[in-house]
Amino acid sequence: MALAQTLQDGCVSLLARGAARSAALMSGPRLSVLIFHRVLREPDPIFPGELDARRFERLMSIVARSYKVLPLDEALRLLPQGRLPPRALAITFDDGYADNHDVAMPVLRRLGLSATIFIATGFLDGGRMWNDTVIECIRGTAQDMVDLTEFGLAPMPTRSAAERRQAIERVIPVVKYQVPEGREPMLQRLHALCGQPELPTNLMMQSQHVPALRRGGLGVGAHTVNHPILKTLPDDVARAEMAGSRDRLQALIDEPVTLFAYPNGQPGVDFDERHASMARELGYAAALSTRKGVARSGDDLFSLPRYTPWEPDVLRWSARLALHHLRA
Repeated sequence: MALAQTLQDGCVSLLARGAARSAALMSGPRLSVLIFHRVLREPDPIFPGELDARRFERLMSIVARSYKVLPLDEALRLLPQGRLPPRALAITFDDGYADNHDVAMPVLRRLGLSATIFIATGFLDGGRMWNDTVIECIRGTAQDMVDLTEFGLAPMPTRSAAERRQAIERVIPVVKYQVPEGREPMLQRLHALCGQPELPTNLMMQSQHVPALRRGGLGVGAHTVNHPILKTLPDDVARAEMAGSRDRLQALIDEPVTLFAYPNGQPGVDFDERHASMARELGYAAALSTRKGVARSGDDLFSLPRYTPWEPDVLRWSARLALHHLRA
């Protein structure tokens, strides 16, 4: 089994290198930027497709053999100059989950890979992101049914992992585009409707993890304070979110934080040119979206694309990434 996996991974690495080499010949150097969020220690029964440590290590082993992985800040210095090496790739994580430090960083260090972690600083030290509150309320309910009519939804069964996942996937879009002050009452009400289960306070990093990331060779970037959808905010509040995250991180690591990632990250939906201008004015060197694509010399450094395949199968994931690098 292990030999077969090694042979398969070797074939995928050859495909990726060949695709990236062809892409460079056709249209010059390009940069693929991967985006992740969590790396769980063990598979999650409610979200079995969520990335876990074993699968992450296998993916990163293929990436290490197939691409030239660069620190993001270095890659973005070379990009405008057209000096990226062939098969250039950078790795990023959004939000600041504790497992980025506890699980992902050891894997990356074993493989000699760099990554940049974009942190929403308001959730450090015991905070919890709104989507995780939704997930953990429904995960933790002892009830067989949760009445979601107050959310504009039908009552939903919660007996099985699949039913809980379906309920979570229905609630999240209802809460997503609320301003932070509007989300909190909804989350409190959901908690009550679910029977007030105990909610975890250890999902996000502690403050001391942030300098530990730097000591471990990883980069740190800003991701706002409270992870709002910037387009839903007045400009002064959006600016304060973008600046406050950077300032807190700089105080923790005692060095400049020059990279920013827009929450949610879809251009025109979650942020627009006003927020790109704010990022420039605040002194960021670049800002990343979640727009699908590959970055090239001449691209706008304040709306850079990122892309990670969602294929559950490792080989299809790797092949799709290689073809995306070729076609994008």
